[in-house]
Amino acid sequence: MNDRADPFDQEDMQALAQQQAAILMQALPHMLRYDDAIVVVKYGGHAMGDDKVARAFARDMVLLEQSGVNPVVVHGGGPQIGAMLGKLGIKSSFADGLRITDRATMEIVEMVLAGSINKQIVGFINAEGGRAIGLCGKDGNMVLARKLPQSGTDVDLGFVGEPAKVDRTVLDQVLGRELIPVLAPVAQDEDGETYNVNADTFAGAIAGALNAKRLLLLTDVPGVLDRGGNMIKQMRAKDIHGLIADGTITGGMIPKVETCIYALEQGVEGVVILDGKMPHAVLIELLTDHGAGTLITR
Repeated sequence: MNDRADPFDQEDMQALAQQQAAILMQALPHMLRYDDAIVVVKYGGHAMGDDKVARAFARDMVLLEQSGVNPVVVHGGGPQIGAMLGKLGIKSSFADGLRITDRATMEIVEMVLAGSINKQIVGFINAEGGRAIGLCGKDGNMVLARKLPQSGTDVDLGFVGEPAKVDRTVLDQVLGRELIPVLAPVAQDEDGETYNVNADTFAGAIAGALNAKRLLLLTDVPGVLDRGGNMIKQMRAKDIHGLIADGTITGGMIPKVETCIYALEQGVEGVVILDGKMPHAVLIELLTDHGAGTLITR
């Protein structure tokens, strides 16, 4: 039985083959550029809400690993934590965009982040042919946390922390062995207290410790926008504070760009803020000439 296309369809097939060849020609230089490089991807809670998008994200991570890239996934889970707290009748409040976390809330945060969400992402990646391993900052003392200082509002955030130190020993054992680490932003301090760490901040600390080539912050907007609402394709870290001061960068984008500055100072080559709900956003950013978000460099 002939498995090739019928002659009637040959012209269409040749056009498709040419299109596929053009895609490969554009992607190949980028694939070589990222060969054996570490790319840390922060996967946001809002992007995870769509099952179809989550599975597409998992396929992209598997493709990156099979292409010679070493992806490290750091995930959030704010909406999922909020939903679980609501089911349990636990009220939640925020200060400066951070969830005030008492001990009871911290138990739920750890259960959702290091439990259900982490294993769901691991399951999706494994179902797409990858070999993912779920970890959190507590595993192997990967991330040592410290309590986040009180904000200008003098509100005690409770068990909300920030990375104080990253030990890359566990990740060095995983990377380069066809495994994809999936990290939940939960860590403990020197006394064994568990803390909820902002996922962007956690990802920045991991990327810095690993000297990652790229840190990708997947969010729900296309990137950093100018005052006209147009995406800024590329910017330098030294320009960020000026854009905050003149009101171009506002609201929830401020902590994201501050994470970018921190990661770049730690040795990350470039940080990209992009829309995690756009299909194949990571592949478009890494493997095409035009990219998909705002690239921030030193």
